[in-house]
Amino acid sequence: MNSGLACPHRPPCPGCPRFGAEGIAPGAHRALESLAHAHGLPAVTVESGQSAGFRLRARLAIRGRVGSPKLGLYELGTHRVVHIPTCSVQHPLINQVAAVVRRALAETRVTCYSDKAHLGLARHLQVTVERRSQSAQVVIAANCPTPEPLAACFALVCERLGSRLHSLWFNANEERSNTILGSTFQNWCGQESIVDSFGGPSVHYPPGAFVQNNPEIAEHIIAHVRAQVPKGARVAEFYAGVGAIGLSLLAQVREIQMNEISPHALRGLEMGIAGLGEADKARITVVPGAAGGAFSMASNVDVVIADPPRKGLDPELTQQLAENPPARFIYVSCALESLQSDTVRLVSQGRLRLAALSAFNLLPFTEHVETIAVYDAIV
Repeated sequence: MNSGLACPHRPPCPGCPRFGAEGIAPGAHRALESLAHAHGLPAVTVESGQSAGFRLRARLAIRGRVGSPKLGLYELGTHRVVHIPTCSVQHPLINQVAAVVRRALAETRVTCYSDKAHLGLARHLQVTVERRSQSAQVVIAANCPTPEPLAACFALVCERLGSRLHSLWFNANEERSNTILGSTFQNWCGQESIVDSFGGPSVHYPPGAFVQNNPEIAEHIIAHVRAQVPKGARVAEFYAGVGAIGLSLLAQVREIQMNEISPHALRGLEMGIAGLGEADKARITVVPGAAGGAFSMASNVDVVIADPPRKGLDPELTQQLAENPPARFIYVSCALESLQSDTVRLVSQGRLRLAALSAFNLLPFTEHVETIAVYDAIV
């Protein structure tokens, strides 16, 4: 146990079920060791980083009474919010932003959302810290179509955060569901995107794009992927997001095709590409849409990279890789169950073999483990 950490919010906060524990969950470690052993691989190495203040993006529910809102996480199996003002795994700026937003909501008498009644305005707060400026991209999701009912609250947030504010966004979410954010974002003030870099050109994150909560370990993951890509390779990347992996490869690859379905991620990718020189732009092809519909990208390339959501690879892509594999396939997985089942399908034709496994403790104190699996073609 890590005795240097303490948390006043446990219980009932469910955010860190293994709070204080070292490394990845024992069950995840056993599953990885079993997968490695089944394929004749050595023991899996696990890379860890900081455990305090590592989370640079947080999504907090807003519930409670007028004048006394709570910002935090749901208790397990409920819509009761645990207020977490001094969360130790969040970047300190996230806690500061949450405190400012809470006071602004209270002072301007903004109502808080009720799941049961589907009434009230303020629903969720998303905060993302930009590493280079140490400022916060802030999104407030509300049960209304326009930001006008929250205008006074937004004015206070801007005034009180000052230089700590990167940008402030309104998100309309009028659905009666557990969806955290709606599809529409409106910029109230500040810049269009968080900007970061992972060993290559700048990467842009609009507020609706997926971003790893732990950029320190994400940087190590991307560097590990980059080391598996031969110089001069032709690359196809599926589930490319805003291009954090793909853009970092530009200095060493001949060409790269990048597939993504999210319009917010595609916007971020567009912004990243716009900042490149003409020679680099000419080596990139963006293929919008579902990975399953773009599976032909995996043909006639040297390396395929995929970083899918928890459900794993689209079936059409899995079939393409199993039957017509590239020289190397690099799979960045956020869910062991889908990695295990996808591996069975990938090697089923006897044309791919699992050649290497590495693990990363991306979200300390949880059951989560991020894995990089490298598959090589059998010749």
